[in-house]
Amino acid sequence: MRLAKFILANIEPILVEWEAFAVTLAPGANMTKLSLRDHAQAILLATARDMQVDQSLAQQADKSKGDGEGAAESDRLDIASVQHAEERVGAGFDIIELVSEYRALRASVMRLWRKSSPQTHLDDIDDITRFNESIDQSLAEAVESYTERINRSRQLFLAILGHDLRNPLIAIRMGARLVSQTNADPISIEALAMIDTESEAMAKLINDMTDFASTLLGSTMPLHCEPVDLQMLCREVVDGFRATHPQRTLHFNPRGDLTGNWDAARLRQVISNLLGNALQHGSPKGPVELSAASEGSTVVLRVHNEGEPIPPEALPTLFDPLVRYATVESAFQRAPGSIGLGLYIVREIVNANGGTITVDSTAQQGTTFTVRIPRQ
Repeated sequence: MRLAKFILANIEPILVEWEAFAVTLAPGANMTKLSLRDHAQAILLATARDMQVDQSLAQQADKSKGDGEGAAESDRLDIASVQHAEERVGAGFDIIELVSEYRALRASVMRLWRKSSPQTHLDDIDDITRFNESIDQSLAEAVESYTERINRSRQLFLAILGHDLRNPLIAIRMGARLVSQTNADPISIEALAMIDTESEAMAKLINDMTDFASTLLGSTMPLHCEPVDLQMLCREVVDGFRATHPQRTLHFNPRGDLTGNWDAARLRQVISNLLGNALQHGSPKGPVELSAASEGSTVVLRVHNEGEPIPPEALPTLFDPLVRYATVESAFQRAPGSIGLGLYIVREIVNANGGTITVDSTAQQGTTFTVRIPRQ
């Protein structure tokens, strides 16, 4: 019997073996028979019917890579595979257990089919190839759906966690400031100053984590635009860094009309993150320079530092989230509240403004980040 017809005629015995294997996995121990079988029957039916559809060489090549788009039965197989993966996520299956189900299904079908028909036929190789192609397609869809669901759950968790951490942190900071106004004891003042510093670092972590989660969930960086004097904003940020880094040299060079409609808080993030990055990774003996220039309808910000250049192999992932390039020296200078999201958030803010950000880094010229943002 051809393999496709065998599957259609023996759905129940195959499902019994699927169920028997699924119950041996940790999450399956307390699941019902219906839950254990889940969308297995739909996957098998779509697989068998897909095997009976004529294929072109291009379709065979695509299916061998896990892509079977274009045919009705392939589409049904994809739908069942996605639904199965989503159900397994909800039931607590991990990715290895999901893959092992497909491995066991493949072995069960092959064993039962060979047992029913010991004699080999010329069509067997083609049938096995078609069966493996369909199972690979289903597995690829299931793994993609599983991974997407897990990632989205993590992103939602980060967003909720960041939101829920804000309220107790605000209460801690307000309480510390209230005590500082009524208690002049030197030890208490020192402890309260430490609380204020560490809570500020925690607030930055929470803000970065919330921004990160919102962008991964498909939202662009939210902007609240209003008229902004960028020269004044830059001076405020530079003055703040001069106060916290008195041993370092910072220069600010404005040129031209630097007014426009922007989100002042977000631009402050961009400038602050780039300056903080330059101070951390640049040469301690060299200056950090911020320049802002008007170029028609665009304002150009440049942050430059001297020191070791960024290795070429690090440039492609420099703006990726949770990726940190650091030398031994810069690792010791890392500011509290940094988890490798600074440059990622800078890029997302610049993109939300319709701008661009680039970086040039050489041993001779140092490192320069260049941001171009439209005025509107």
